[in-house]
Amino acid sequence: MPTEKNILSFIPQRPPFVMTGELLSATDQVTITTYVIAKENILVDGGVFTEAGLLENMAQTAAAGAGYKAVNENRPVLKGYIGAVKNFEIFALPEVNDKLKTEVTETGKMFNMQTVEGKVWRGNELLAQCELKIFLEEEN
Repeated sequence: MPTEKNILSFIPQRPPFVMTGELLSATDQVTITTYVIAKENILVDGGVFTEAGLLENMAQTAAAGAGYKAVNENRPVLKGYIGAVKNFEIFALPEVNDKLKTEVTETGKMFNMQTVEGKVWRGNELLAQCELKIFLEEEN
């Protein structure tokens, strides 16, 4: 599986707005990533990774899975945009140097829209979860 060094091959985001690290697994339905929160991260406030950071981490995990599949099928990595967020729950906010594990499960796909359920953990502690609707740019 890819590492932090080549995660940029699978996501359209670029520093300083990269909120995911290592791609652990990418199947047709489930993508799992890890991410160690750096103090320089632009979505860290007062040593804490913000709600926006957790949301973006889930979205970028979905992007990494889609990008990994695209690269393996010799297709371009498409940009995606969060179109809707549903049932976004935060149970705790992680801190700098915490290692996150994020799992995103595709629950539906129609045309250029993908629906996923995302969950973020710190160890065994569930930090956040939500459902995202992500709109992908069309291939040229």
